[in-house]
Amino acid sequence: MTSANRIAAIANREGWDSQAFLGGLATGWRAARIRVVGVLAEDSDAEGACSAAFLRDIASGRKFNIQLDIPPAETVCHLDVAGIGDACADLLPQISAADVVLLSKFGKSEAAGRGLMEAFRQTVEARKPLLTTVSLKHFDVWKKFAPDALWLEPDVQSAERWLDGAGVLASSR
Repeated sequence: MTSANRIAAIANREGWDSQAFLGGLATGWRAARIRVVGVLAEDSDAEGACSAAFLRDIASGRKFNIQLDIPPAETVCHLDVAGIGDACADLLPQISAADVVLLSKFGKSEAAGRGLMEAFRQTVEARKPLLTTVSLKHFDVWKKFAPDALWLEPDVQSAERWLDGAGVLASSR
């Protein structure tokens, strides 16, 4: 398996629920006894809040708050980088035993070298298959991090072809 086969991304699109899609993949793959680890974003029920309020650990179900009540003075973003860091730290020990790692997205924090960036790095270094979503705003930084990453269509068949090409689906049969 080449590094290009192991790293895949799906471009975030307006109106597409990337987290529900990745969550559906995680559920299906775990039912097939594939060891899936990672974190997915969950929305807030609070009126007027940023949509992502939590990161949920796929393996344990543990939720990490990633939303500040009041944004720092220099920004309008309610994202709590410390909460993302806590989720990342909890995830890191799981990577070595994983068959595949799903990370909610490569976004603003990761583009700045924070957030889940260490989980991205360790997954690549461990040569584990990695699937994420990428905002087009951060495409250039993503391409620097993973220049040979495959771009997938946002459908189950594309994701399963990728995972099979990475040698994971065949080994779970």
